[in-house]
Amino acid sequence: IVWDTGHQAYAHKLVTGRLERFGTLRQLDGIGGFPRRAESEHDVFDGGHAGTGLSIAEGLATARDLKHSFERIAVVVGDAALISGLALEALNDIGHRQTQVLIVLNDNEMSISPTVGALSKYLSDIKLSAAWRQGKTAYDRLIERIPLVGPTALELSRRLRQSVVSFAQPGQLFEDLGITYIGVVPGHDRRLLEETFRRALALRGPAIVHVRTQKGKGYRPAERDQVSFHGAALPPMTLSPGADSHGRIAAGNGDAMSSSAASGSAVTQAAAAERGAPPSASIMTDRRGMPHETMADDAAPPTPGPAAHAKAPNYTAVFAAELIELGRMDRRIVGITAGMPTGTGMAKFQQVFPERFIDVGIAEQHAVTLATGLAMGGMRPVVSLYSTFLQRAFDQTVHDVCQNDVPVVLAVDRAGLVGEDGTSHQGMFTIPAQRQLPNLVIASPRDEQQLRSLLLTALAHEHPFALHFPRDPGFDLPPIEPQVLPVGQGELLRDGSDLLFVGFGPIVVRAMAVADELAMEGWSVAVIDARFAKPLDRQLILDNARGKRMVVTFEESVVTGGFGVGVLEAVEEARLADPAYREIPVRILGIPERFVEHGSVTDLRRVLRLDAPGLAAQVREALAQVGAVPRPASAA
Repeated sequence: IVWDTGHQAYAHKLVTGRLERFGTLRQLDGIGGFPRRAESEHDVFDGGHAGTGLSIAEGLATARDLKHSFERIAVVVGDAALISGLALEALNDIGHRQTQVLIVLNDNEMSISPTVGALSKYLSDIKLSAAWRQGKTAYDRLIERIPLVGPTALELSRRLRQSVVSFAQPGQLFEDLGITYIGVVPGHDRRLLEETFRRALALRGPAIVHVRTQKGKGYRPAERDQVSFHGAALPPMTLSPGADSHGRIAAGNGDAMSSSAASGSAVTQAAAAERGAPPSASIMTDRRGMPHETMADDAAPPTPGPAAHAKAPNYTAVFAAELIELGRMDRRIVGITAGMPTGTGMAKFQQVFPERFIDVGIAEQHAVTLATGLAMGGMRPVVSLYSTFLQRAFDQTVHDVCQNDVPVVLAVDRAGLVGEDGTSHQGMFTIPAQRQLPNLVIASPRDEQQLRSLLLTALAHEHPFALHFPRDPGFDLPPIEPQVLPVGQGELLRDGSDLLFVGFGPIVVRAMAVADELAMEGWSVAVIDARFAKPLDRQLILDNARGKRMVVTFEESVVTGGFGVGVLEAVEEARLADPAYREIPVRILGIPERFVEHGSVTDLRRVLRLDAPGLAAQVREALAQVGAVPRPASAA
């Protein structure tokens, strides 16, 4: 059972071994206010944010189907959470893929404040359709009595009325999405709920049981003041004289909710569905078919940078080919993208493993949370998104992937400068956003062959892993045998005594070119390929920074809070304890904190001085600022 948001799970906590400790709710070292896997094996997801449950449940159900196991997956979602964008993305995907999952819609017409919006009103409109049904018999008799045209008029009237009823009844939206709708069921009738759930779990495909409940049911102060009794700072509460030893309050007059009409309707609909009524047509999601995407990402490759070859496979193609090879060896690997199967190379994975490929459409939030559910179900999901589009799923990366610490691989394509698509598409903000997140590893290869090893490393890792790579062509390097690299371990590419260059990603190759150029001017330059921005190989960096006249970092990302800042933090911390580091300046080279306009990647690197000549010029300027000059050859 997945509990969306989590506040609904208090009763679940009481019946899963936490009754005696429930008085410690939300206190230090006490019971958490949301489901927490550390508390109980019955809590399957560390939640807290609204709208996540449907995607998690679909991920768990998809993992079940891929493993051919038999778990039954249910998710409880409130009427307020159902209108969130993530929940609607998940509903659309569940209906389209016909995922076998039970959705329980707990409709109490209440979130933290009364729910607003068209969907909430839509869920409340059942009275309209009920009134229509009550009056239809008398209306039919009246129309049928019209001379000559009566029967024809009656048929036309019935068709019109059916259209209006279909529009007005609450379940039609879900039916149109391809999800069998059952409801409205009185949520305080336990016997009816159990019968309805049993039947719904036996249905093929997704089903939603619409349950109407009352917030604070059974406790009069809470029924009257739902807002105050929703939050953490509850008003004082006293048990009524009629409470038993467990604090249970006997139902008062009217608490039984004897809604026989609604009950019969719900059971009838469940029975009809069991008889094999055909599901409604599902709604297909849109794809990113915009001309500028096709032109910029697929038709015309960017002008290659220094040391690259125009005909070399680009990083995306190498990534896709390696993922296919790994997929042949590991059936747990599932490829996910959000409306970009061609641009991310995932279309090739789909051709080989169609049953292990999911395109959720333009729904990045759902893609990431769906992957979380898949990982919880024992799979190894790889979510391939452009860096610019991953920005849309930041909360899902934090709340779902990293908080639950599950092995989801985020393949961050188009990292760094993208080019012609301009300010909205440059992949320059993701690294600073991700550096702050617990449990997340951040890696980037210096070339396309190292990408293969880092992908193998990511899939062997038991925690979240973000793998960044650009849209550039590779360097046409001969194939290597990929190997699992130690997480957090960099590589010293060349030694030197004057300067230390530390780079992250393919810009390392340009840093090596700068080191060669400065060596001709008398500088002895050491170069480290960090490979990991998090965790950073602090010891390797500090060991090689000792005695240097300057440390320079290289990245194709915004410098504010980015990779270079991580190196600076390491050096600053060392300065406190070791005087040897106190005179070593650190210069951070990367993209300034500004939006970068459109243009070819080669032109943008030249303008931003991130090509090899520009980087060399920036290093010389930094050395001039501190008055550093090369040592005489005899002193070297």
